[in-house]
Amino acid sequence: MQIQPSDITPPMTPERAAATAATLDLRQLPTDFLHNPYPVYAWLQANDPVRHMPDGSLFLTRHADLTAVYRDAATFSSDKHVEFAPKFNLPPHGSAEQPAPLYLHHTTSLVFSDPPLHTRVRQLIMGALTRRAIADMEAGLVQLVDGLLDRLEAEGGGDLVEDFAAAIPIEVIGNLLGVPMDERGPLRDWSLAILGALEPALTPEQHARGNQAVTDMLDYLATLVARRRQQPGDPQRDVLTRLIQGEGEHGRLSEAELLHNCIFLLNAGHETTTNLIANALVLWQEQPAAYAGLLRLVSDGNRPIGNDIGSGHTALEATWARAVDEVLRLESSNQLGNRRALRDTTVGGMPVPAGTLLTLCIGAANRDPAVFPNPQTPDWSREPNRHLAFGLGVHQCAGLSLARLEGRIALGRFVQRFPGYRLTAAPQRGGRARFRGFLHAPFVV
Repeated sequence: MQIQPSDITPPMTPERAAATAATLDLRQLPTDFLHNPYPVYAWLQANDPVRHMPDGSLFLTRHADLTAVYRDAATFSSDKHVEFAPKFNLPPHGSAEQPAPLYLHHTTSLVFSDPPLHTRVRQLIMGALTRRAIADMEAGLVQLVDGLLDRLEAEGGGDLVEDFAAAIPIEVIGNLLGVPMDERGPLRDWSLAILGALEPALTPEQHARGNQAVTDMLDYLATLVARRRQQPGDPQRDVLTRLIQGEGEHGRLSEAELLHNCIFLLNAGHETTTNLIANALVLWQEQPAAYAGLLRLVSDGNRPIGNDIGSGHTALEATWARAVDEVLRLESSNQLGNRRALRDTTVGGMPVPAGTLLTLCIGAANRDPAVFPNPQTPDWSREPNRHLAFGLGVHQCAGLSLARLEGRIALGRFVQRFPGYRLTAAPQRGGRARFRGFLHAPFVV
């Protein structure tokens, strides 16, 4: 079966994009938007970049506006207690007196918190994700990827998501937290259920599944933490030991803060990196001319370079580093972010009253023609590449260096082994607006 580009990302006419933009409501998104939101984003960027949404929030699509919000953490809060109370504390799963597990989790995790909690957790995590610690992971990551590729070669193919992309970060994050190999089985399903609950609109079944996943994950992590208290690991390498022990002026985390941020690490490090790897491999099938151009750059080889991506790296590594960032720009794993204005202010020249909720459209900002020439076209040599896939400011992704390493090793070694791989059926998208990725993508080597 020959897969056509339209089988992967169906085109959207300008008329359809304008009509969808005119009635855009994140709580009721049409299927064609979920498959291909970029024409709608481009229309909004050109015509209504600070869009007033039906629920009273603002939807931002310009790179400059997102950058301004990201950099002003004193004005724009990441705390979600106000926003998530009506979303998650609904009977029968929660109430004001007994908050739902999803509410407790998402209002305690690093990404949805302000100082001092955010400062304490981030300090502890970053202490175990130093440049040297990440460099030390490379040999083990290469071994992991090569083992997956050996299996795919022996079987003649498989699923780009289940058999490759998803298998890599679950092992990397599992190693960071010291999760035993035979206990990692449920982690992906828990992650999908918990992160899926962040979508703008949820069914009762999705609420129930997300709450159950938080409960199950907390039960498991409580046991894992108890074992680690008895047998600590190296806090310079073991993030869980570091979180348990705490350090410095910010002190230790409470038990709830500890457990919920372990969930956050497992989920954030897993789902976004899975999407990065799978999105790249599907994108290259969708755009064969761009893929051929990348292969030509890759064939340039291993000549030494200076400080492009670090002293001692090769031109080949630099090419893959740029390619990873360009994929993140074109198909950001995380498409939407949120903030709440703490005081009256302005964004993009528009008044923003205190209490206003803002949606930051990363997927649109990463294709802003004011920042990126020919934004819809892959440019594997793009420099600078000021994409916002990792956010910016105090909330910039703590694991961005690790994610880039995983992407570079996984994609580079996959293409080296299987340059002629091809899809055998149209890939199945995850059907989400916030997290853009695939559930399945069958292929042959």
